Order: sequence, then structure tokens, then C-alpha cells
Amino acid sequence: MTTKAFIFDLDGVIVDTAKYHFLAWKKIANELGFEFTHENNELLKGVSRIRSLDIILELGKIKASQEDKNRWLIQKNEDYLSYLVDMDESEILPGVMPILKYLKERNQLIALGSASKNARPILEKTGTLAYFDGIVDGNDVSNAKPDPEVFLLAARLLHTKPEDSIVFEDSVAGIQAANIGGMISVGIGEAATLHEAKYIFKDFTLMDKTFIDNLIK
Repeated sequence: MTTKAFIFDLDGVIVDTAKYHFLAWKKIANELGFEFTHENNELLKGVSRIRSLDIILELGKIKASQEDKNRWLIQKNEDYLSYLVDMDESEILPGVMPILKYLKERNQLIALGSASKNARPILEKTGTLAYFDGIVDGNDVSNAKPDPEVFLLAARLLHTKPEDSIVFEDSVAGIQAANIGGMISVGIGEAATLHEAKYIFKDFTLMDKTFIDNLIK
């Protein structure tokens, strides 16, 4: 049987930690005297923490020193981590576990390819760490998506060629990264947003075993 590498993004694919990022950024924006909305938050999808702060400061028309920026970046991460303390398996998005289990049954390789620097603790808290044969997170990469670095590193970690790798992503930048890396891209979310993906599913509950079997072939 063929062995492929199935590479999962974390936020918005396995768990929804996006809501915690939103709350942490919203708190900073409020302290700086302006409102940060869910619409604004869309601009931060798949974007690094440093770039996210720059976008927020642009939204609030705020000029800041590097010292202030560093302080806010630390505060944002501390607030975000405080929200993660109570995470458990109930945070796993619908349909994810059956797919992870089926991939294991079929002896397929599974990796995480995420910009999050907190990926390991999140996988531990949700009880999913054991499913992953390799983890590439924000501590391992220097280039943000749409650069394919995170996924290429994950494929290399699993000794798999890019063309034998399948990426599950919920962001436009992530889909572009998978495509640039020569991998099969599977969008998880809205078709209108993720139209560059080879395959698109609203969520994992709509993905069946036949689809996975076809990817393995």
C-alpha cells in the first residue's frame, strides 16, 4: 500500500483556537482605545504574531516604538496562553478524530504544519499528540505562509516527497503554500474563500473514507 504524508494545520483545522487569538488581540486593541471586530480579525488569518500586531496598529492608526511593540507581543501571548489552560478534547473540531483514526488504521503518516508556537501543548491538552509522526511549528520556521517552508519541512521530516503530501488548511495563505510546495491542497471552510484549493470541505464531517482512500491511491 502507498504511504502518503497527511499534513494538518492546527488553528481552524484541528482545533478552533482562533477565538482565543481574537480575544487576546481585542483586549490589546481595547486598551489602545479602539474596537477590534470579527471582520478585522479575518485580516490576521494565517499571519504571524508580529505582522498581526502591525495590522492592528494600522487599524487603530497608532504609531509605536519597538519597545512598546515587544511589550504588547508578550502580553498578547500571555493572555492567549491563559485561555488555553482549560483546553481539552472537547475543543477538537467536528469530524477530525475519525479522520485521524482512519489514517492511522491505513498506516499513513501524519504531521502538523502550523505557524503556532504553542502547537505541542495544544495537541497534548486535546489528547491528539500521539497521532502525529512529526511536528513542525512556529519555532521551526522562518518564513510565513504562503511560503511553503512549514509544509516542505513536515514532508522532509516524514521522508515523503511533496507530490505525495496532502495538506489540510483553512486559510488562503495556507492553501497557497501547499500549492506552491507542489502538494495536494484540501481546504477546510468556505468554498468562496478557499477556491484555490484542489478539494474543499466545509468541515471534516463531510469527508468520507472513500475520499481518503482515493488520496492514498
